Amino acid sequence: MRLPQPTFSTVGKQSEQSLESFNALVLPAHLSEEGAVLATNSITDQLLAVTGQNFAEILAMWPDFTAKPGEILEIPLNSAKKLHRLYILGFGTGSVEESRKAGASLGRRVKATGYSIFSAYLGNFDATVAHLVAISLSQYGWSVKSDYSKSDKSARAKGETVFSFDTSLREATMRARILAEAVWTTRDLIHTPSNIKNPGWMATQAKNLVKKSKSPDLAVTIKKGAALEKFGGMCAVGNSAPATPPHLIEVSYAPSGSENWPHVVLVGKGITYDTGGISLKRPYATMIPMKSDMAGAAAILAATVAMAEIKPRVRITALMMCAANMVSGTAQRPSDVITQYGGTSVEIVNTDAEGRLVLADGLAYADLELNPDYLLDIATLTGSATVGLGKQYGAMYSRNLALIAQLHEIGDRIGDRVWPMPLVDDYKPSLASQVADLNHDASAQSFGAGSVTAALFLERFVGGRKWVHLDIAGPARSEVDAGELIKGGTGFGARLLIEWLASLS
Repeated sequence: MRLPQPTFSTVGKQSEQSLESFNALVLPAHLSEEGAVLATNSITDQLLAVTGQNFAEILAMWPDFTAKPGEILEIPLNSAKKLHRLYILGFGTGSVEESRKAGASLGRRVKATGYSIFSAYLGNFDATVAHLVAISLSQYGWSVKSDYSKSDKSARAKGETVFSFDTSLREATMRARILAEAVWTTRDLIHTPSNIKNPGWMATQAKNLVKKSKSPDLAVTIKKGAALEKFGGMCAVGNSAPATPPHLIEVSYAPSGSENWPHVVLVGKGITYDTGGISLKRPYATMIPMKSDMAGAAAILAATVAMAEIKPRVRITALMMCAANMVSGTAQRPSDVITQYGGTSVEIVNTDAEGRLVLADGLAYADLELNPDYLLDIATLTGSATVGLGKQYGAMYSRNLALIAQLHEIGDRIGDRVWPMPLVDDYKPSLASQVADLNHDASAQSFGAGSVTAALFLERFVGGRKWVHLDIAGPARSEVDAGELIKGGTGFGARLLIEWLASLS
């Protein structure tokens, strides 16, 4: 269960009297070109009237304060009123990235306080969205405890933190709320333990989220059992867990009259737990975080549901390819040959390369049955993607330069960074097989570049569509609790997809 999520609101012009309704004030501090610390909006002087000091006088008491992004002065106020804290928050030059850092720092400082806070921050749209989303994400918390009112009374008593901003930020505040809610939802799904989370559970969550939206534009269709007979990758992977069989969860956003709008199909890897199968993961410690191997499916679900609020003029079909990759008597074996959706035969080389098998089914199904104008898949696919990019960027593959540029720009702005990687045709021979159309792992040829060869494999199933592959194995999980992130699933991709889909209308 999640901890209380912070909420955002906008209020009109503040006065000393109306400040009695807040616990704390946040005042922004920026750096001038000369390096001087500045208060940058007219609200600041008005709010500081409560303290009996002006901005310069307060800063003079703290000469070491430099207004670097995320730096905070926390000043207790000697007041009998509800208002008892003043935060002066550094924004550096006020860029999008610096506003994001400031938001994460503030969010962590006031996490679980239950404060009602007014912030005098005024920024441009992009910087404001980044700032507010960072405030929210830095406060994320998840626990298996089922009832905070009984098992963690202190957290429940403190409740959610409420942030209020000037009315001029209303549009940015609304967008930030949608983005933050999508990431929180994605994180909730990722953090749920796999003894609870299985393909059927994922289908139930999709239904619940669509029902909660109360939008006639959203719908859910489930394929399982005999309906998946032609999906050879799904069956090969998912039949390793007979008690929790595979599900193809199709979530659509299709408003009335959208038949002629651009159609985007999103395909997400939804492996609810990955042991590696017969090719068991080693060292075994690498198995522990594998409840997060459905992060791609979670991201496309949250992004698609968010479209009911943003309402872009684009039609969306999200294919959540959900299965568990287990060790059992019905698990696939190295040297098996399967037939993917559409008829391509594939030799299984390594059962721990299962994600590309379920994605290949989804991509082929999209190409052959759904006629997409854009086709995008997202998956925690290969550890190889982290070798060159680390854990700050997702690897992006496409032959469409316009799509690459668009997603790269959006990712930098919104905080889900992706970096273009090459589809090296010289590596295609690594996919050859003597017994099938393809092998799926490419390791037999010792080409290396595992993320590249995985992308080349997936490309064989997209039918020449406008296609992008996002390998998010690095940024989908965090080993640290810092900034916007908590240790565990990050929710990477949800913000990127929402902003990209909104840009297509």
